[in-house]
Amino acid sequence: MKIRANKIDIEIEDSGPGSASISDALGPERPVVLLIMGLGMQLVAWPPEFVQALVDAGYRVIRLDNRDVGLSHHFDALGKPNLIWQSLKYKLGLTPRAPYGMDDMAADAIGVLDALGVKQAHVLGVSLGGMIAQRVALAAPDRVLSLTSVMSSSGAKGLPQARPEVIRALLKRPAGSSAQAVADHYVKLFQVIGSPAFPTPEPDMRERILLGVERGYYPVGTLRQMLAIMADTARAAELPRITAPTLVVHGKADPLVPFAHGEDTARRIAGARLVGVEGMGHDLPPVVVERLLAVLLPHLAAADVRSSPHPNPLPAGAGMNTTMP
Repeated sequence: MKIRANKIDIEIEDSGPGSASISDALGPERPVVLLIMGLGMQLVAWPPEFVQALVDAGYRVIRLDNRDVGLSHHFDALGKPNLIWQSLKYKLGLTPRAPYGMDDMAADAIGVLDALGVKQAHVLGVSLGGMIAQRVALAAPDRVLSLTSVMSSSGAKGLPQARPEVIRALLKRPAGSSAQAVADHYVKLFQVIGSPAFPTPEPDMRERILLGVERGYYPVGTLRQMLAIMADTARAAELPRITAPTLVVHGKADPLVPFAHGEDTARRIAGARLVGVEGMGHDLPPVVVERLLAVLLPHLAAADVRSSPHPNPLPAGAGMNTTMP
């Protein structure tokens, strides 16, 4: 479903009132969870079992295609950025020039809530989506019931970079323009960045990748999103202003965004809880989804209690750092 948000068209999926997958017994006032995907990824990249678990727990789940990916607005008029030149400026300590910023992408997410008449939501993002979620919590603290940042980063300077083999995989391009050639490329990439302890079978991975490729493959939009990441140099210093109850989940085996990025994010946000997952890389295979849900659902429930008119004390463990096997 396409809606108008922040003056552009945004594609969303909403499990809200009237959905056949929702029991009438849950009522119309179910708390909302807004899910924000990562770099170049579409709303269909969310594992169905993850979305369904949230629905079954009593939440209204809203997913969106970020600007410049999938079926949302493509900024063709902004042209193809010179990523090599902008990356060089970034390495030299200069701020790259981005066609739009992370604050614009956060405004899109807030605009989705506005268009749907949602006053407050739990905001969860993975990778780039986690950065956008952080920006949402900074821009509209009164709209955010809780923040969950998964396999993401504070954007602080000096954090460890991706492993060399990951950089090489990222720099490669598909061997052709067919859906199968593009899928071959991304299968190889996700095999490099994925969870070493929980590898996704290649047929399953290929099926999910093809779904996105055939739905809305638009690589130039990914380049513009990447520039928005590099240009967001002030976010790390602003994170201490976040007041929403925050959960940070990060794989201890993440080869693309190393665990130190999650540690730094949690350190900068007062009261944030950091959960490190052994063997988790930069993806959401079924075992990781189970571990994420195990900490996410209590986090959401505690925030729901906290936002109620007569909140009870937060459960033990809030603000602690833990590791999951």
